[in-house]
Amino acid sequence: MAATDITRHTLSVLVQDVEGIISRVTGMFSRRGYNLISLVSAKTEVEGINRLTIVVDANDIVTEQVTKQLNKLVHVLKVVELDEETTISRAIMLVKVSANNDNRAQVVGAVDIFRARVVDVAPESVVIEATGTPGKLRALLDVLEPFGIRELIQSGRVALGRGPKSMAPTK
Repeated sequence: MAATDITRHTLSVLVQDVEGIISRVTGMFSRRGYNLISLVSAKTEVEGINRLTIVVDANDIVTEQVTKQLNKLVHVLKVVELDEETTISRAIMLVKVSANNDNRAQVVGAVDIFRARVVDVAPESVVIEATGTPGKLRALLDVLEPFGIRELIQSGRVALGRGPKSMAPTK
């Protein structure tokens, strides 16, 4: 792959849980014109440390620059680019689909195939919760599309490396 090929990269970033850290990270992206696809922030197993999962579309050179710039931010503790083959990543999706007495069983059947869950039922719709890889969520949407998608929201990706190694400092 050439350095100019734009691909999707997932960065795992440990930060101190301080006010304004998300603004500083997103500001760094916007100031430099980097293409931020998603950013998820969550607490970790270590008190006072949060993990950001950042997904960017960039070439290798820009990804290296993003990593260097993130490392320069005061409250950033560690930045790791996650390799797709050694990473587990998931997103969550809620989708409201048109469903009535005539087709509800078909919708529920599709939900079951994708190991998703119906979390709300109304006379003319159902709300489905699905967790998985972007490909799985896209495939579920393709199956649900003919029924009529009324509303949709999808989270950004969260990711962890496989195996025993941990990014977090030891307690």
